[in-house]
Amino acid sequence: MQDIVYDIPTITDIKRRHTLAVLVDNEFGVLARVIGLFSGRGYNIESLTVAEVEHGSKHSRITIVTSGTEMVIEQIKKLLEKMVPVYKVHDLTVEGPHVERELALVKVVSNEAQRVEALRIADIFRARAVDSTNESFVFEITGESEKIDAFIELMRPIGLIEICRTGIAAISRGKDGI
Repeated sequence: MQDIVYDIPTITDIKRRHTLAVLVDNEFGVLARVIGLFSGRGYNIESLTVAEVEHGSKHSRITIVTSGTEMVIEQIKKLLEKMVPVYKVHDLTVEGPHVERELALVKVVSNEAQRVEALRIADIFRARAVDSTNESFVFEITGESEKIDAFIELMRPIGLIEICRTGIAAISRGKDGI
């Protein structure tokens, strides 16, 4: 009789979602180089946001959400840190408590009865109607990605026709910054 061997994954083999905050020079081509690092190695970017740190500043902050094993995430961080226009790389997921938020615009087209239901659901989720016609609403909703996902799923049967999401913005909690 042959023994059955089970391959039990270790903590380092488990894929986990990570939010990375990367401080870079605000110059032409930096974002393309960062994205090239991911695509060249077959790593997926789930969310990407970029903005100048301060108006007129020479630095931008790139917030990247990606998934991978502990080893893959460490490799990504090391490769990012080696890039010349990169000043700092922080893995907010492992460095401690942080706040993540996303904004979405959700367009719903519906009849009169469904419009009432759409407004009721929007109120529950604290979404605002930022545009309204006789046939449609555009709702603005902010919060964690899971909240936005839940709102979108409830709007599908009512007449969801379009979604526009910003991607995740994240910042660490407490007195320290990047």
